[in-house]
Amino acid sequence: MEENPKNAPEEVFTLPEDHREPKKDYLLPGSILVAGVLISGSIIYMVGAQNAGRGGAAPVPGGDTSPAARADITASDRDVILGDPKAPVTIIEYGDYQCPFCARFYKTTEQTIKQEYVRSGKARLVFRNFQFLGPESKLAAEAAECAKDQRQFWAFHDALYEAESVDGQEHNGNLNRDLFIKIAKQNKLDEVAFTGCFDSHKYEKQIQADLEAAQEVGVNSTPTTFVNGEKLTGALPFADFKTAIDKALAK
Repeated sequence: MEENPKNAPEEVFTLPEDHREPKKDYLLPGSILVAGVLISGSIIYMVGAQNAGRGGAAPVPGGDTSPAARADITASDRDVILGDPKAPVTIIEYGDYQCPFCARFYKTTEQTIKQEYVRSGKARLVFRNFQFLGPESKLAAEAAECAKDQRQFWAFHDALYEAESVDGQEHNGNLNRDLFIKIAKQNKLDEVAFTGCFDSHKYEKQIQADLEAAQEVGVNSTPTTFVNGEKLTGALPFADFKTAIDKALAK
């Protein structure tokens, strides 16, 4: 696993999962170009980086970055909330399960956010798919959606990032069916129901729709996070999120 970004917190905190019932669902276009990009001291994975200008990679063609589009990030019927559903601050992360910087964010900054803001009821956390790094990403997301059917999304989400963070490498085959079934067993999911859901690719089209919905609100890299609509790009240190969250709380 790669080193933490400069000034990132070293502590890893844990939080008991607070699962909320999901509502509806959303793959991955082939041949998306990927590159690492350095922004504000934080490395991200970005789509279409060969078109990057001075400020980094260009947004995905057709992506809408208008304020109205950004406001729509809170309108999804497939979200599973971690924390108090009535918390005043909504934190929405768009991630890819193979992205090493998403795994870094999960292991560092996200744990502190949970400890400081989610556990206290000040913020609620939502994860949305932006699975663009390849077939393993898509399959991992499909498995997580199947876990969502059994109200175990967050436990499954965490286990996927724990597995991916072991070596921080994408396309190495570690996110596979055997791992998904192992995680399902560890979290006491109905194995027959989970395996049937995964093997049927029940949520293949859902994952594609998630990616397209993310592009429409200007997401073109992972991790990308919105704090009450304010966009933060990359595996940023906790201090950056604290500033954004505290500003949102003060309104």
